[in-house]
Amino acid sequence: MDKRPLGTSGFSMAPLALGGNVFGWTADEATSFSILDAFVDGGFQLVDTANTYSTWVPGHVGGESETIIGKWLARAGKRDRIVLATKVGMLKDGEKGLKRAHIEKNAEQSLRRLRTDRIDLYQTHIDDPDTPVEETLEALDRLVKAGKVRAIGASQYKAPRLRESLAASDRHGWARYQTLQPELNLFDRATFEAELQPVALEHGLAVIPFFGLAKGFLSGKYRKLEDIEGRPRAAGLKKYFEGDRGTRILDALDSVSSRLGSTPAKVSLAWIMAQPSIAAPIASATSVAQVQELMDAARLELDAAALRELDAVSK
Repeated sequence: MDKRPLGTSGFSMAPLALGGNVFGWTADEATSFSILDAFVDGGFQLVDTANTYSTWVPGHVGGESETIIGKWLARAGKRDRIVLATKVGMLKDGEKGLKRAHIEKNAEQSLRRLRTDRIDLYQTHIDDPDTPVEETLEALDRLVKAGKVRAIGASQYKAPRLRESLAASDRHGWARYQTLQPELNLFDRATFEAELQPVALEHGLAVIPFFGLAKGFLSGKYRKLEDIEGRPRAAGLKKYFEGDRGTRILDALDSVSSRLGSTPAKVSLAWIMAQPSIAAPIASATSVAQVQELMDAARLELDAAALRELDAVSK
């Protein structure tokens, strides 16, 4: 299994990231520990979370995922075996944005919850148009210089703002974004490919896309609207059933996975890994069996015929 560079940050890692959004939500503490153990013991490194996971759950305030990861790190003693990524900037405790004070306060809170002295990859979760990029980047640069953050990344940025941020870092000699975390999968690819991928390729950004399985749709477990009723992500899954494009993509995944002796989930992630600029897609698991399947995807290489078939139905 080849390892891929995470931008110019000095990190080299296996081409799959574990999403921590489910920890403390659809995966309880014990299950989360087992998933993390299986992932790291399988030779993988990048664990991605955020300070707001999981504010969408009734009664949660954010930080639940970071807290579980911190408890696991304290118990497992595997801190030096992972690349630990978290985020700042989404709504939490009635505040959101990327102003200096907000970043500094939330970085300290994340460090305490994660029970670590440094964050390997600290990402701005979403752009804050009300804050100059210089204020955000200067605050992040201070964290890097203090040794509390090793590298920084951007998530859910539009291309013009991303370019502006990169230029500001270069102009001032500040830490510069090394990674980009956009939405990318076989269903949702047009915006990334047209607008963000050119920036990533030009500036050497390592792309670690989220929703690699389209919230589970591309795993093939949802075949009709009735299948998503009562699911935690039901509202977000409905778009995949509009028109017949989703069905055609699933049919192609069935065809390719059958021919290769694989599964739709593995093929979906392998397709992302085959795209230019991709370092590692992020995928979540709620069981050890699921994380084993995800790790198998990193060992699957799609042939030219498979890539053509998938491209034909998803563009």
